[in-house]
Amino acid sequence: MSMIDVKVPAIGDYADVPVIEVLVKPGDSVKVEDPLITLESDKATMEVPAPSAGKVAEILLKVGDKVSEGSLILKLDPEGHKAGSLANGTAARSALSPAPSSPVPEAAPKSAPPAQAGTGTLPVSTDFGGVLASPSVRRLARELEIDLSQIKGSGEKGRITKDDVRRAIGRGSAGNTALALPEMPQQDFAKFGQITVKPLSRLKRLSGPHLHRAWLNIPHVTHTDEADITELESYRRKLDAEAKDKGYRVTMLSFLLMASVAALKQHPEFNASLTPEGEALILKHYYNIGVAVDTPDGLVVPVIKDVDRKRILELSQEMAAVSQRMRDGKISPSDIQGASFTISSLGGIGGTSFTPIVNSPEVAILGVVRAAMRPVWTGDSFAPRLMLPLCLSYDHRVIDGALAARFTRRLAEILGDVRQLVL
Repeated sequence: MSMIDVKVPAIGDYADVPVIEVLVKPGDSVKVEDPLITLESDKATMEVPAPSAGKVAEILLKVGDKVSEGSLILKLDPEGHKAGSLANGTAARSALSPAPSSPVPEAAPKSAPPAQAGTGTLPVSTDFGGVLASPSVRRLARELEIDLSQIKGSGEKGRITKDDVRRAIGRGSAGNTALALPEMPQQDFAKFGQITVKPLSRLKRLSGPHLHRAWLNIPHVTHTDEADITELESYRRKLDAEAKDKGYRVTMLSFLLMASVAALKQHPEFNASLTPEGEALILKHYYNIGVAVDTPDGLVVPVIKDVDRKRILELSQEMAAVSQRMRDGKISPSDIQGASFTISSLGGIGGTSFTPIVNSPEVAILGVVRAAMRPVWTGDSFAPRLMLPLCLSYDHRVIDGALAARFTRRLAEILGDVRQLVL
């Protein structure tokens, strides 16, 4: 039987993804779906499985190589007709990332802004030809009028990072030094007592830089309000009791998904992204909601697609299935792409409020914590009501405080009257 060329299967919109592990060597015997290599993008770690059983004859790549769909991985010598086979298009299994949906593609400017005299910055190049740098780094360089061709990159194979750009700012005039982020001093904690070094999970190593970028690049503001969900909770409990017998649960999150879509339709600025140059708003006419799911390795943000076309019971069943896949580490890149708005719920744990970080390139994120019974004035007396805190973080470049207050108040009104969810 002839050799099988094993190639990188469909991996969504990813391209030039680095190989971080080669899990087999020539002579190894593999079974169907045994992992062969591990790929790591800025949002997901993916294991590429064997399409059929056989013996590894030749490995055609190494750690550090960058691959895309269709790239040749290795040659496999089949073991016989009894070896089951799968199509090379089998989706790669992923051990995830939180992060968030793919950013809006970077658009190159027609012309570079003129450098201001006396700023002390390097002259700006319009295309940075031959420079290894990501679209976000190129955008940052253009905004700060830094010439990337004059910077030595500290990343892999000389790739220029945002830290390299910021250090270049610090080397400019005294007026620009304040823009550079000072590096954190290193400390030897062992000299103060016994320590243990615990490596971060792969998920946290991937999501950390994304969260850092979002926090540094988005002017965050958090608006808080609360919704009276007394009647809604009563209705939810009734649905949940019926759903238990069918093997799933109806949680408050399903109602939050539907209510968020209703509010987003009335306030489309929240279901949007800024263009790369920051001069226009991309309004999205689809409602794909990211939902932060707690896993043993950290938060994962799967995306529930077309929420506006689904009802409470359907959403509840889909959420149960997705959450289990996330916890088992059985996700594909498409599971975590395409969100237009995100919900982060800590209701099952507790708390009174928090500031969720906007999941760039989205412009807003809703955080909720545990609801609590409180006495609420009804006009003539106090009554016990179940109140749900709502914490909305938003990009102040797109959304102002008044609009955020209106959106959150509208969301609270919808949650306070379950009949509005069926209008």
